[in-house]
Amino acid sequence: MKRHLLYIIARMLWFLPDTIMLRLQFFVKMRRRLNLSNPQRFSDKIQYYKAFYHNSDMLPCVDKYLVRDFVTSRLGTDRYLVPLYQVCNDARQIDFQSLPAKFVIKTTDGGDGANVLICRDKSQLNTDEIVRQVNSWRNKKYDVISREWAYKGARQSRVIVEQLLESDQNSDGSIDDYKFLCFDGKFRYLWIDKNRYSKHRRGFWDEQFRFLPHVSSDWPTFPVEEAPILPSNILDMRNVAEQLAQGFPFARIDLYNINGAIYFGEITFYPWSGYIRYTPDKFDFDLGQHFHIQKTES
Repeated sequence: MKRHLLYIIARMLWFLPDTIMLRLQFFVKMRRRLNLSNPQRFSDKIQYYKAFYHNSDMLPCVDKYLVRDFVTSRLGTDRYLVPLYQVCNDARQIDFQSLPAKFVIKTTDGGDGANVLICRDKSQLNTDEIVRQVNSWRNKKYDVISREWAYKGARQSRVIVEQLLESDQNSDGSIDDYKFLCFDGKFRYLWIDKNRYSKHRRGFWDEQFRFLPHVSSDWPTFPVEEAPILPSNILDMRNVAEQLAQGFPFARIDLYNINGAIYFGEITFYPWSGYIRYTPDKFDFDLGQHFHIQKTES
């Protein structure tokens, strides 16, 4: 309810310049002033990124359908893409009869892990309710609210249906999510999300793949207390991430690893929209020192 109210208020303030709106949102969420004149922290630089770095190459990357062509072009293959069953302009066009028993439905303009429906047993679905739910996610215009410029690229809110990736990695049925933080196309830090649907855990690693047990975030997760074994092809995953991140001051590349097979998840330019606290606080500065950014023309 609180999030919905904030959404309504943000939509009402659409006319405010980005710099003013970002300062207001930042103070409300972070309880400190935003530094746009000489940002040093990663969290501050994400806000600067939104307001002043407008690279048209970012636009297709945030659309969950258009990004598939971007990935194929960058990597020279479509082997890393999750198999696509259907794409349509409206959830009413989904052909449920032709779908397998398990699948995932997403809207192409969703962000922050929202607007995703996981079906593990099609026979239990109320398709009319699913259609209403999915269509309610469409055309939210997140860039108006968050001022995340790249989301202007998600011009057409479509619906995609993909294969459900599965493994026995976690007891809750989730799969590990490998998030590579790349700066100027070079991998610097990794975090891994585990057990997303139960006791969500998150751990951080540095560019040498050394586990950082002292680092955590204030997002609602539990720290990974003991470093899990990384995949044997983690260097291949790093190379995929760095290829996709080329040309951007910062990009978080999300990948999955299912029994050695690497799959692309998404490209994120503004993780948590920049509203996140780290323990220790110094880690915010450690991330920021790699983030070299200059203003561009829209």
